[in-house]
Order: sequence, then C-alpha cells, then structure tokens
Amino acid sequence: MLSYSSYMLTAVAALLVTCDALPKYPGIPGLPGRDYLKGQTRLSGLRGASGSLVGPPVKQPTCLQGLPNSLNTELHKVLVNLKHRLSRLKGVLVLKGKIREVGEKILASNGKKVDFASALASCEDSRGTLTTPMNEEENKAILGIVKKYNQYAYLGIKEGEDSGQFKYLNGMPVNYTKWHQNEPNGKRTEKCVEMYTDGSWNDKKCNLPRLTICEF
Repeated sequence: MLSYSSYMLTAVAALLVTCDALPKYPGIPGLPGRDYLKGQTRLSGLRGASGSLVGPPVKQPTCLQGLPNSLNTELHKVLVNLKHRLSRLKGVLVLKGKIREVGEKILASNGKKVDFASALASCEDSRGTLTTPMNEEENKAILGIVKKYNQYAYLGIKEGEDSGQFKYLNGMPVNYTKWHQNEPNGKRTEKCVEMYTDGSWNDKKCNLPRLTICEF
C-alpha cells in the first residue's frame, strides 16, 4: 500500500511542478507566460504609477483553467498537503526498515541500535524525529515495531531540569505515559526513556544502544 501511495503522490507532485514551471510574464513577477494566457479577465492591484493596469489581460494558468475559483483554492490545499506527505514518505523510504502508519503519523525503523543522540540525528536526517507516543494507539503501533526487532527502543522524551519531570523534545510536558511498575526511578541519573518489549516505559541513561524508531 505504501509503495502505491508513493507512486500516486509522486504523480501529484509532478503536477505541482508542472504548474509551478509555467513561463512567467516578463516584467510582472508571478504571472503566467503570454502563451498560457487566454480570455479577458483582468487582475486587480497590478497598477502602475499612472493608475493604469500593467500588462495585457490575464487569466488562470492552463493547468487550472475552467475550474471555479473556490475549487482552485481547495485543489491547491490538497496538492500542498500531498506534496508535504510525499516529502515525509521519502524520509521513511530512506530508512528502508519496518514501517507502520498510525493516525497522521508514519513510523519507521532501520533496525539499528545506537545511543540517544545518534538515534535522534538519524531521524532528523531523514526529515523526521524520534518517535513519541501521544496516546495508547500510538504506543501500541510503536510496540509493534519493538516486537518485530525484539529490542528496546528510545522514545522522543527526556527528563527536564526538574527531577522526575519528563518532557517531549519540544520542551512541552508529557501528557501521556506508560511507565513500567515503580518507574521512573533514575533520580536525574537516567534522563532518557526507553520502551520495553511489553510496551511499558523505563527511564534509562542516554549513552546505551537502543533501537531507532522515527516518526514522520
């Protein structure tokens, strides 16, 4: 399914590129070229010092001709969203590992075990970030990959300046937890968080090799 989606999104992205690549009208930045302009619809706001309209009458680019303005706006939003999703999928495919989709997130792992800093850098290099479960559904999805490799995995959570206060990587406090019994108990000596193979969490030192799982 993911491969099919990639092909579809690539085609849509190509459409975006085609529209964006239309020749521009000389002297008026952002307007289509003369060969792509038809009709007598003028654009307001493009006036010279004398108050007269600059350039000949213009209309929509051929790639969107014939569509109502409201539909053009919606189509643009859809294409931008798909282009963003394609970028995320490219990052996923770079990892060439286990892939899962949960909600709006795509999870992927390259199967490598590294320390926290290296795991985070690997995800960011692929245009993602270290996976962070925000609810039970996402925790179970991450657990699915953990079980596939049968390895503990780092999560995108670290202990803050206050002992026992764990936060997401953006500095916001954690609002969903799945701590193992009697955890966390590192008392500022274990600032990272790992997921066990049963889906529960444990605070752990950040220099130990753990499975890398990224989200996009």
